[in-house]
Amino acid sequence: MNVSDRHAVDLSSGLEDVPVLFTGLTLPTFQYSPDNVQGPGCTVDPSEVTVPGCSCRSHSCFTESCSCLQTHGRAYSSTGTLLELTRTDSGYCSPAFECNALCTCSDACSNRVVQRGLQLRLEVFGTRNRGWGVRTLEEIPRGTFVCEYAGEVISFGEARRRQLAQRSEENNYIIAVREHAGTGSITETFVDPAQVGNVGRFLNHSCLPNLFMLPVRAHSVIPRLALFAGRDIDAQEELTFDYSGGYTDQNPVELLSTQSESAVQASRTDGLQRKACHCGANKCTRFLPLDLSILS
Repeated sequence: MNVSDRHAVDLSSGLEDVPVLFTGLTLPTFQYSPDNVQGPGCTVDPSEVTVPGCSCRSHSCFTESCSCLQTHGRAYSSTGTLLELTRTDSGYCSPAFECNALCTCSDACSNRVVQRGLQLRLEVFGTRNRGWGVRTLEEIPRGTFVCEYAGEVISFGEARRRQLAQRSEENNYIIAVREHAGTGSITETFVDPAQVGNVGRFLNHSCLPNLFMLPVRAHSVIPRLALFAGRDIDAQEELTFDYSGGYTDQNPVELLSTQSESAVQASRTDGLQRKACHCGANKCTRFLPLDLSILS
């Protein structure tokens, strides 16, 4: 049975360029938003343009003349595929930077990928034992941008408060991104799509995922949490990512905390409910990460 034979609705209500199909009987309760929104404790509006732009007049930017590419490097091929698909030996990844609303290049510039939004046909469906999930209705080549993990951008204090207030049967959607820029310089971003979010909120964890997360900056200093295909993905395959941010056997994980290392370790299980992992991978760790975080 193909999708056209089933009754399906657009979960995004037309907010995405491509409909997000949903075939369940009861629509999940949340507000759909394709982009991050400002939440409690966040001092920067994610929709505000805070990154300088280039003055390129060409259809697509060239490294020789584009200030964006010269400053941050080229992240994508001419067809929009992510160029760097591997982490460094330390397990860290580097964020990608795109041209933005202040740039004078065209909207079709090859350095504009994530900001174009969802371009693939995805479907939210009910899994056998892991609640909702997302599958692709078309083949996805390795390195292709799939979707964002968008939601409310909140402060550390609000993220911690929401975690500790959760009941054991509730899902924890909060992703924490810690970016290390130089000695002792750490920028933290917390995104929670529980009440306001996009299709990314329905992605399940896997210890052997086919997607990986990469912070991407376009218009704002607040990164967009973009998910890319780590390998070629077949049509009808469920899409998953590692909630700890890893895409190898060595996954860096950090607590939602700015405390000392000893305090972090002591508080690792303080008030947080540990949930079993049902991904079914051969190398399954049996438990979901307590803290959904990635490093860059």
